[in-house]
Amino acid sequence: MIGRITGTLAAKQPPQVLVDVNGVGYEIDVPMSTFYNLPAIGEKVSLLTHLAIREDAHLLYGFGSEIERAAFRELLKVSGIGAKTALSVLSGLSVNDLSAAISAQEIGRIVKVPGIGKKTAERLLLELKGKPVFAGAIASTESAGVSDDVRQALLALGYNERETTEAIRVLPPDLSVGEAIRQALRSLSRS
Repeated sequence: MIGRITGTLAAKQPPQVLVDVNGVGYEIDVPMSTFYNLPAIGEKVSLLTHLAIREDAHLLYGFGSEIERAAFRELLKVSGIGAKTALSVLSGLSVNDLSAAISAQEIGRIVKVPGIGKKTAERLLLELKGKPVFAGAIASTESAGVSDDVRQALLALGYNERETTEAIRVLPPDLSVGEAIRQALRSLSRS
């Protein structure tokens, strides 16, 4: 099937992008985590893909990393989770945040995602516990706890989710919460 698309980014309208590959335009749905990292329109882009074939449509889903695509495929295996809901989960939570929620069995994090109720969140936590994709996504629970604390602090200070995610992504590992917040604020003030 179609495993990767490389071409020119022709348009982007969340959650969908249009990639022109030698004159053929592919409409691809992407999670917001991938969407925020896309280049400008007219530039070259490469996305890992998942092709879903239904009776009424062939749908293409794109991802910026292998871990995101693997997480998407694991989410699809959970009963009651379709492609749109899986995209919503990956748009609302990074793979690391989802992994932390699964390992700690934190239902509260999961139900914050639009379209996920308590029963679906419980089923998701139960069926994904111990899956290698999510077990290997976090280097350590401690660093995930630090990034979660930093995320909450930045959101409380009024930064949006995209700015917060980008600031956390560039932080070096093994920082204390206080130092991580200081460095994140420094990087946000420069942008």
